[in-house]
Amino acid sequence: MTHQAGVRKQHHPTLGVAFEYAIHDAVGRAEPAVIERISDALKLYRIEKGDPSSILYAIEKDGAKQLIDTRRELITPDSQVMSGKRGRPVKLHKHLNQLAAAFRRRGTSPALPRSIQGLWKADLFLGSPEQEHWVGTTIKIRAGRLESAAGLRIAIVPADAQKSDLVTMDEQKLLVVCPVPHDYSFMQTFHEGMRIIQVLCANDFTAPRNADLPSPQHREVARTYIERRDFTVLEVLDSMKTFAQPRLLRASTEELSSDSFDGEADANTTTMVGPIPLLRTDA
Repeated sequence: MTHQAGVRKQHHPTLGVAFEYAIHDAVGRAEPAVIERISDALKLYRIEKGDPSSILYAIEKDGAKQLIDTRRELITPDSQVMSGKRGRPVKLHKHLNQLAAAFRRRGTSPALPRSIQGLWKADLFLGSPEQEHWVGTTIKIRAGRLESAAGLRIAIVPADAQKSDLVTMDEQKLLVVCPVPHDYSFMQTFHEGMRIIQVLCANDFTAPRNADLPSPQHREVARTYIERRDFTVLEVLDSMKTFAQPRLLRASTEELSSDSFDGEADANTTTMVGPIPLLRTDA
């Protein structure tokens, strides 16, 4: 962990890169606040079968981009990139090498088909493995920096507190914009987590001052990492899964039946809804 903190101090990775990883991870975990909006966006390109999946592009230290952190079997010879243009969709597998070359040497990007010449700017491919259709996606931590490019069709940005977080089409940029909600939702959790990590790295994974992390809950999260300071990152992340209990509650959408009960005339309670835990222990 100490080595990782040193890397953080030396290279100062941007908040935007962390946001890309967070969105990719949220799709893999089917995070409701993210997956619902992505599903709505994909439907506009007639990608509706199966659960949405993500193929991540990551920036390496030398500036190159590579396919990483994904199940390579998602990309088959029949995988197609939906460009939004007329004509047959482009086969993704066929152009992987050209895309990789375009990432490293921008001068090679014209070798790509005209409909996807800007696809080297994609941060993710979002789509359906079942349908084998994918859409080039750009992710920006600042919505004002959105740029259009041939082949990009979806944009993921933080929601603006002054605007709706509904999925909309930007007619000028030809991008379907997916605002990710903030208050008490995904973006708030993301920023709180980043603040904890930034404080830990700045303090070399030693106990921070209360002024650095005023929230007791945030200090408790920080403490779990500080206690594991001498372990590898993968070991620490693996241990955190035990505490996270991601399957403790399962969200679902369904029609609920209701029963009426005769009671006192002044009774106001008509419905009560509560979570049902998947793990139950006897008291």
